[in-house]
Amino acid sequence: MRRLRDAHWTLFLVTNQSGIGRGFFTVADLHRVHARLLELLAPDGVWFDQIYFAPEAPGQPSHGRKPSPQFLFDARDEFGLDLAASVMVGDKLIDLECGWNAGVGQTVLVRTGYGAEVERSEATRLRNAWVVPDLPAAADRILEPE
Repeated sequence: MRRLRDAHWTLFLVTNQSGIGRGFFTVADLHRVHARLLELLAPDGVWFDQIYFAPEAPGQPSHGRKPSPQFLFDARDEFGLDLAASVMVGDKLIDLECGWNAGVGQTVLVRTGYGAEVERSEATRLRNAWVVPDLPAAADRILEPE
């Protein structure tokens, strides 16, 4: 993420947090987790320009729960982004679908987390996505000269 920052990329975190909707933790708990994440990233010069989260459980009405593109549209409107020149990185198919639904220029599946299983089970749906081992490899690919 530091290399992306150094290359003047704007970074956003878009996350579904169904544990809130299911009563496992609170919005305040999530804010504490995000604060800690930012604290850990700060020494490396990394921050998110905005963190968007959907607190609803699956099946509950939601403004931005992925694969909805709404949070990407919100980022576009709030920060003047060109979504066609943007990249969506994730480890789940719904992350990529969110990007596709928003019209981002490129989607990237990382094999960490759930990504390796998604690659095995959804290979045909990934034909337009880049599949990489991890976040450093995603940054390498994003920053490759064309």
